[in-house]
Amino acid sequence: MSDSTVFCPVCREDVKFTVVKNKETAILKGEAYGFVSQKAYCEKCASEVYVAKLEDDNLKALYDVYRQKNDIVSLEEIRAIPKKYGIGKRPLSLLLGWGEQTFSRYYDGDMPTKQYSEILKKIYSDPRYYLSLLESSKERLISDKTYKKSMAATKNLPDISVGNRSKIDAVVDYLLSKCCDITPLSLQKVLYYVQGFHFAFYRSFLFAEECEAWVHGPVYPEIYDRYKCYCFDPIDKVNEPDDSLLSVEEKILLDSIIRHVCCYSGKTLESFTHTETPWVTARGGLAAGANSDVIIQKEAIDKYFSSVKEKYNMLNPANIKDYMQDMFSQI
Repeated sequence: MSDSTVFCPVCREDVKFTVVKNKETAILKGEAYGFVSQKAYCEKCASEVYVAKLEDDNLKALYDVYRQKNDIVSLEEIRAIPKKYGIGKRPLSLLLGWGEQTFSRYYDGDMPTKQYSEILKKIYSDPRYYLSLLESSKERLISDKTYKKSMAATKNLPDISVGNRSKIDAVVDYLLSKCCDITPLSLQKVLYYVQGFHFAFYRSFLFAEECEAWVHGPVYPEIYDRYKCYCFDPIDKVNEPDDSLLSVEEKILLDSIIRHVCCYSGKTLESFTHTETPWVTARGGLAAGANSDVIIQKEAIDKYFSSVKEKYNMLNPANIKDYMQDMFSQI
């Protein structure tokens, strides 16, 4: 049988067939979805014949409609991820903390859950998100070679930043646009809390930049240099935030940080960080006024804020309030 013929059970022989498109409705996960199906008909007797490829295409067409209406990552986007980031399907599953074959199933057409779909959409569209995930969870990978290969592929992407604006730039712009009294000191501490709580809730860091353990607490040097001219004054240079760089869940977290963290002064936030394990460990017993550019390891931030989320039984970013109020009561 050739690709252009198929067995007809009525004619009892291989026949040529004609494909006809039809509008159909099918039930998927309890809901009705309309889609365009394709059916094959024998050119000799006009009876319907089975063509495996058309059945696969029909199922994909139905799933595509379901994905679109329920905002589920597309199959094309899923299949583009391994090539884009230079990583195999199994290592990617391990990196994400999923079962070894989970991503492979989605790659082959299985429908991801809404939660996993959001992660895959974010990975596909945001190389900086993937980069932070790769850095923070590299211990899950079987080999260092896999990590290095994927790191190289990711850093070579032309869209690792959008124009001259990186993810941390977008976060800073968003914070400054919503708060009118953030000083350089408080901005540094707020960025640190953004990173910590984003990992606690979403198991990834929001931006890739490293944080250093300076005398007055955690500092992101590039952002410090940008605004240090303000000294102790509130920053009034505000860029229009680019909402396209931030997802809905990221904005929800940032809004909670603005309500429950930005309400404290820079010196108060500094005192909080001086009692927290990541900064204390990174300083390693240095004298109180000793300068240092040692990096606060992301693994330490991950471990500490994950334990905070568990200790305070945080269900969503609004619960950040409980931790911050408890810290304030102790100073």
